[in-house]
Amino acid sequence: MLDPDRLFPIEDKTRSIARSLYEGVRSLPIISPHGHTDPSWFAKNERFPNPAQLFITPDHYVFRMLCSQGVKLEDVGVPRIDGGWTETNGRKIWRIFAKHAYLFRATPSRMWLGHAFEDVFGWTEWLNEENADRAYDHIAECLEKPEFLPRALYERFNIEALATTESPLDDLKWHRAIKESGWKGRVVTAYRPDPVVDPHYKGFIENIEKFGEIAGVDATNWEGYLEAHRIRRAYFKDFGATSSDHGHLTARTENLPQEEAAALFQKALKGECSAEEADAFRGHMLTEMARMSLEDGLVLQIHPGSNRNHSNPVFETFGLDKGFDIPTRTDYVHALKPLLDAVGMERDLKIILFTLDETSYARELAPLAGVYPALRLGPAWWFHDSPEGMRRFREMTTETAGFYNTVGFNDDTRAFCSIPARHDVARRVDCAFLATLVATGRLGEDEATEVAADLTYRLVKQAYQL
Repeated sequence: MLDPDRLFPIEDKTRSIARSLYEGVRSLPIISPHGHTDPSWFAKNERFPNPAQLFITPDHYVFRMLCSQGVKLEDVGVPRIDGGWTETNGRKIWRIFAKHAYLFRATPSRMWLGHAFEDVFGWTEWLNEENADRAYDHIAECLEKPEFLPRALYERFNIEALATTESPLDDLKWHRAIKESGWKGRVVTAYRPDPVVDPHYKGFIENIEKFGEIAGVDATNWEGYLEAHRIRRAYFKDFGATSSDHGHLTARTENLPQEEAAALFQKALKGECSAEEADAFRGHMLTEMARMSLEDGLVLQIHPGSNRNHSNPVFETFGLDKGFDIPTRTDYVHALKPLLDAVGMERDLKIILFTLDETSYARELAPLAGVYPALRLGPAWWFHDSPEGMRRFREMTTETAGFYNTVGFNDDTRAFCSIPARHDVARRVDCAFLATLVATGRLGEDEATEVAADLTYRLVKQAYQL
């Protein structure tokens, strides 16, 4: 399934340059600074139950496509909030997937899955109904072997550092278990405070009460609430955190007077915030988080522009992150101004911006990152971490922000075995882009060699302090 020249230019001279650049970076270690793999995998180091639970059930890229063609989420093992029936027979789930595998033609998922099947498990056929059981048995047999345990795969994938993402209400017991196990793999956490920052987050009031209890302060007053964040951020840093992560509907920021912010917080605790007030509070908290980052050094990641959990029936039945996050238009120039007026010129602060709105690349994001010392551009994300999306990102941002106001690549995945595949795609796309610059006389090949290594390894390691 794997063409050795996949994603390289078709013109011979440029393809040859791309091959040479890729050979220089293909074996560099993987830095995965933002993702959603389960830390218990590495803490317990138990075999993955079956191929379906490895490739299908945790991967919303996969089951959202199946859902689009009428496959019920219950039938592919996605768990229900109420504990109601979902399919648990891995072979049955796998057969459904195989029957619909043709849906993934020309999608990034096809490349990621194909890479994992062939490179990780030695299975060289794309799935269909006829070979479904043979593929399942082959992968299941592999999963019985010690070299396919989570820690062994981590090492085989040449991962140098991997970050998971946890709520501030998480006790981080799995990260503690990893830390105490003596295993040398570097799996760190990231601070995701959305449940205690968004007044419209389900259970917000109860979350604040628990937040205070965990932190050991009264988080129902403004000063105590901010102190609880500082305490929990420090706790996360004890388990390797180098970043915080913020998934807001908009990129709006505010820098409100403390009295006004405190009053909004009290309205939120009473469940009385309007949509406008909730958005203003979230925006102000981004600025507060940036100030805390100046104190404790955590990198601030902003993932705006996703209308999350768009389907109410799916959200009510299955909960968060079930493939129904839909991109929206996002304004960065005006939305970020309060934050940038407050801290944008701080050289010791790193704010990494992501977007689902590609129209903002050249018009807004690249010019902003191309001048403010605190800003960096995150890579093409979610719907755009495809070869085409990655290429568009480079084409539209490099001319204004250059390469060095970006932060390399992160995979942002729940699907463990797709990590090396995703990084391989990014390396190939970047090398193809650089090869075109060399072939058209805009970059020396020695410079392109250096940039390829920077985009693959150095920038992400530097930006995330890993």
